[in-house]
Amino acid sequence: MIAPQNFLEVSRNHTRTNMAALSACFRATRSLVGFNSSILARSTHLRSPQQSRHWSTTATEENVDSKEEKTDKPEEKPEISDIEKSLREEKQKLLDQIADVQDKYKRSLAETENVRTRMKKQVDDAKIFGIQGFCKDLLEVADILGKATESVPPDALTGDPYLKSMHEGLTMTETQLQKVFNKHNLIMINPDVGEVFDPNFHEALFQTPMEGKEDNTIAVVTKVGYRLHERTIRAALVGVVKSPS
Repeated sequence: MIAPQNFLEVSRNHTRTNMAALSACFRATRSLVGFNSSILARSTHLRSPQQSRHWSTTATEENVDSKEEKTDKPEEKPEISDIEKSLREEKQKLLDQIADVQDKYKRSLAETENVRTRMKKQVDDAKIFGIQGFCKDLLEVADILGKATESVPPDALTGDPYLKSMHEGLTMTETQLQKVFNKHNLIMINPDVGEVFDPNFHEALFQTPMEGKEDNTIAVVTKVGYRLHERTIRAALVGVVKSPS
């Protein structure tokens, strides 16, 4: 059995031995690391200038080749002439469209103006000729009054005061009716004998030969006509001269 004093001594010796071993291992490891670093540095410095230049030249050539490839394949851009041609075509299309729109606009304006003119004329005609039917009915009254005054011979008026008074009343009524007609532009058409026949105002009932009269002239008036403004609402009924064959 080892004494306590000897045991402590042995432990101290053992510890010293271990510390010495660890110190030796540390120095060896540091020397190995330094050696490896030296080897790497020397291998780098030992690379030949030709190899360095070759590596540099290769890298430069690769860059140049890359640039040449980019230069050899530029982006395809349309030529100025093609662009100008396209713009001219587009301009012409727009000009054609503008001309078409302007033409349609002018046609629409003209059509609108024509419609406005027609509508205005229809309105004016409605105002003017709205009484045409009423006027035609009054013409029969005027015809009856005219026949009544013409049927009394002048000699009969002197011997009968009552007949004379009635005749004067009918004459005044006829005169007043004609004034009303004239006020509304209802004008009598009463052609003279020998006047040239006009189909716009006259209606021929028959033809009769007459010596010394020109053909196609009025020989006799059987019924007067009337026109409302410029429109004939009843033509005068007449007989027309025809030369003997």
